[in-house]
Amino acid sequence: MSGEYAGKRVVVMGLGRFGGGAGAVKWLAGQGAKLLVTDLSPAEKLAASITEIQREIDSGAVELRLGTHDIADFRDADVVVVSPAVPKPWENKFLLAAKESGAKLTTEIRLLVELLPNRDRTIGVTGTAGKSTTTAMVAHILRELACAQSPERKRGVAVAPEDGRDARPTDECDFSRVWLGGNIGGSLLPRVEEIDANDWVVLELSSTQLYWLSDWFVGRQEEQGWSPHVAVVTNVMPNHLDWHGDFEHYERCKNEIFRHQSPGDEVVRGNKVAIMVELAASLSVIGEHNRRNALLAGRAVASALDQHHSSASFNKALRTFTGLPHRLQLVAEANRDGGAIRAYNDSKCTTPEAAALAVQAFADDERIGASRVHLIAGGYDKGVDLAPLVQAGAMCKAVYTIGATGPHIAEAVTKQGGRSVECEVLDRAVDDAVKAASPGDVILLSPGCASWDQFTNYEERGERFTQLVRAKLGLEPAPPSLFEMPAEV
Repeated sequence: MSGEYAGKRVVVMGLGRFGGGAGAVKWLAGQGAKLLVTDLSPAEKLAASITEIQREIDSGAVELRLGTHDIADFRDADVVVVSPAVPKPWENKFLLAAKESGAKLTTEIRLLVELLPNRDRTIGVTGTAGKSTTTAMVAHILRELACAQSPERKRGVAVAPEDGRDARPTDECDFSRVWLGGNIGGSLLPRVEEIDANDWVVLELSSTQLYWLSDWFVGRQEEQGWSPHVAVVTNVMPNHLDWHGDFEHYERCKNEIFRHQSPGDEVVRGNKVAIMVELAASLSVIGEHNRRNALLAGRAVASALDQHHSSASFNKALRTFTGLPHRLQLVAEANRDGGAIRAYNDSKCTTPEAAALAVQAFADDERIGASRVHLIAGGYDKGVDLAPLVQAGAMCKAVYTIGATGPHIAEAVTKQGGRSVECEVLDRAVDDAVKAASPGDVILLSPGCASWDQFTNYEERGERFTQLVRAKLGLEPAPPSLFEMPAEV
């Protein structure tokens, strides 16, 4: 096995549960590295990630040290691949020991960008809020354009197969495939050899990932910073100060997304985009914040494609964007006489404030209004103030309560003049909501509470809701792809 990492002692610090650690392990194992994976979490909390790398463990390529770190491992390492979740890495005693011993410090995202075949085909998105949705919108627009013929353009867009796979560039192509990765979940690293120089790569980049893409992350002057060809900054507000220490450091990390750009590269900023692109798509996703995200995504794609597409083409592409899994995601639409009944999965909403914002998104939409919303809410009791959820629920057509907090929510909504139905379990709540819904109404799962009393996690709750509501509305079962963000689109 040849390559930079063949035979090297590599410590992966933080396997994590979101795919980045597992992706790095798979790729490095394939390069012939001698791997030790160490994580402060015990094995039971990392079960899904361990399953992902089980083949590498069984082959003897990977050793595990879970529930603790041993400083000797870091002193003996040639390379340490650090999870971006490790706070204040510049003062972490394990990383300082590795650095003093001459180890190279890197991350999964840094390994990836160093291997990408064409930086001019990269779009990066960061920001305090909206970055995941904007990233997904950018990838979606690119895919939709790639799958549509453009005969009016001399340098048209490739007509890709319906699943977006195996398209290859020709003289008439603008791009072939679109890859989605970074902080949005999973890892592109194990598939980096499949990425063609003519493909587009769209990355969501967190402040912590951007710290490791700077040229000062370990004080090694030979390390060069990296920025994408098109950099998008949705907004920057104080956040993650426990990791960064102060807002100045957080903001500086965010700015790394464009700090290392070259002449001809582009920056798209959220506070300026509205005057640059007039994008008024009839979005399937709801809310003013998503309209802002759409403006940003449209401007980013326009910059990437040198303005060779009109706003109308972006509008058309965005009409089929249904949202990120479990975040105000349109999961069902059934036509009825006089209109359609739509169902939205917002299972990731686990706070009363988030549920109130979800209801407000429909209240602000003149096509719907809160009075047409059938809200399903409730779940595990974390002992928080449920008032924001109750106030929003009282505006709705009805609230169907589930879980441990259900009785309290139902009683409080009724006291505020709203209509509530205690359902205890999700199955009954969906059944009652569908029976009561009229054409033009919305069925919204926005629980405002954690899922742990009845479900393993919010993903399981959202998937259960989606399958139930689709069945009750007489629709086909939802495909697994509805709950996943594919790497290749």
